[in-house]
Order: sequence, then structure tokens, then C-alpha cells
Amino acid sequence: MSASSIPRRRTTVAIAFVRGMVAGMVHRGDDIGPLLLAENIEPGCLADDGTRVPIERYAALYNRIVDTMDDEGFGLFSSPLRLGTLEFLCRAAITAPDLGSALERITRFLRLVLPDLAVELKREGGSACLEITECRHLVIERRFALEWLLRLLHGMACWLAGRGIALDTVDFPYPRPAHADDYAMIYTERSHFDCPVMCARFSANLLELPIRRDETALLKFLDGAPGKLTLLYRRDRELVLRVRDILRQTLPDWPDQNVVAARLGLAPRTLHRRLADEGSSFRAIKDALRRDLALSRLTKTSLPVARIAADLGFADPSAFYRACMVWTGLPPSGYRRMKLRGQ
Repeated sequence: MSASSIPRRRTTVAIAFVRGMVAGMVHRGDDIGPLLLAENIEPGCLADDGTRVPIERYAALYNRIVDTMDDEGFGLFSSPLRLGTLEFLCRAAITAPDLGSALERITRFLRLVLPDLAVELKREGGSACLEITECRHLVIERRFALEWLLRLLHGMACWLAGRGIALDTVDFPYPRPAHADDYAMIYTERSHFDCPVMCARFSANLLELPIRRDETALLKFLDGAPGKLTLLYRRDRELVLRVRDILRQTLPDWPDQNVVAARLGLAPRTLHRRLADEGSSFRAIKDALRRDLALSRLTKTSLPVARIAADLGFADPSAFYRACMVWTGLPPSGYRRMKLRGQ
């Protein structure tokens, strides 16, 4: 099978991101059921950490909530970000000469409309850092609010530059969440938690990229925005998704990097380098896929633990036991019982 004929897996996001997005409406007592059902998302699945939502539905729900609330910040902040905020943010940035200047304009604009959070662009030798700090304590979904702003900044940077901007590392100022494996796809494999401040680092030379967006490009971009940004940030994870698809198709065998590179028509060293450019690695993709499939089969099937271990290529059930303890803090049977009790 050629690389071009490999079927694409539908990209999904963890339900935790949906919970964060509706948190503002829940906080003010709104009935979120109709909005979720309008996008074919069952309200009951919000309580199931194992649920995943196709990213297209997530993007559509994003826009539906924004329109309903007249708030592009989902009601998470002390002052609403009225509809049109993103448009004027883009207008402030598209006339900048380069990405660094555009990001500086964005940080100044956000200082006016988003008093709860402060964004600063720092340059440290060969690295640049987007640092996000709280000016006021966030009381509604602090984690999602911080991550939303970083995704907004990252998505805008990618769009303004017309290419993916790979993040080298991201520091998050809270404990590692249960859905942290998604961060390798959304941000970078090199995500760190319990850090003093949120900071996304990337190569400083990217700040010199020219901005070539005009009014026509902006109008096209705004069609479907702001939810479109949830799709844009994945464009620089194209190869990661391709590798994950190949590995998924070959189960229970796990081809090595050389075999996968050949399926993609790449030299092994090229595959390694390009995955590194996307902030990932062959090992990280394999480990994340195995984890996702294992936890899904524990919660959504009645297959014996030993069968799941064998199907996913673990050397023996004890190796699967140790891996599950690392992932969840529970043995496979304990994790399954916990999830069944929560249904």
C-alpha cells in the first residue's frame, strides 16, 4: 500500500476539552444539552473521561457556544470577549512585517481586552517564549482557559506565517491531566507540568518569518472562525498522524521505524528529523497509541486483560500491568472496574 493510499483516521479530541469549553455556560446555569445534541455529542459522555469527539464536531460546538454567549472566551473570564474580537485581533496582526512584530501586536491587543491574563513574548538566545501569566485568579476551568489562549496564539501564529510553527517545549502550571497524551498532538511531546508559569518555547528564528496575509485571506480565514483555529493547530502534526495510522493498521505487530519510513517513502533519518520538527518521535507516537487503545478496550469491551495485552503487542500480561499502573495509577482490572462503576 502506498503512502498516498493510507486511509486517514478521523482526528478526535478528549472529552476534557469539551468539558472546559462548556464550563462557562454550566457556571451560569445554562442548559448545555441542546447545544451538545445539535453537534451529535451526547451530554452524558461529559462524565466519561474515555470519550473522544471528532474534531469537526468540536470546532462546530466551539462556534455554536461563542454565538450563543456572544463571548469568544466562553464565559471563562471576568469580562466577555464580544463577537468580533478575533477579527480585530487578526486585523491588528496582518499588516505586521514579520511574525515577531505580529505577536507583539497581539500581546498588546490582548492586554486591552483580556485583563485576566498577561501574554509576553520573550527572546532567550536562540529560543523565543510565549509566556502566559494570571493577572487575576481564574475560577472557572483555569486549565482550559490557559490552554485555550495558548492554542489561540499558536493557531494564529501558524496562520499568519502560512506554515506550522513547531513548539519545542511547553510548561504548564498545573499537574499532568489524565488526557495529557493529547498534548503531544496539540502542542508537543515535550510537555512539562507543575511548572511555575505557562511558557511555550520555539525557535527564535521563526519570528523573522514574513507575514503575507491580506484582506482577502483574512475574510476566507474568518469563515468558520474561531472554531477553525482548533483545526489549524494540527496542520504541523501531519506526519505524526500518518505514522499513527500506519501503526494502527499493523496491529498486533508493531513495525519498527525503518518499516514505517519505507511505507511513507522516506529515509529513516528523514522520518526521525521530520517527527522531531513536529515536536514528536516514533517512540512517543507508538506509546501514546498503545495507551489510547488499551484504555479504550478496557472500558468499551469485555475482552480479557491477557487478550488485550497480546493484541497490543505487550510481551506478557505483567508488562501490560506495569504500563497501566504508569498510565492510570491502577492495574488493568482495577481501572476497568472504576470506569464501569462510573457509568
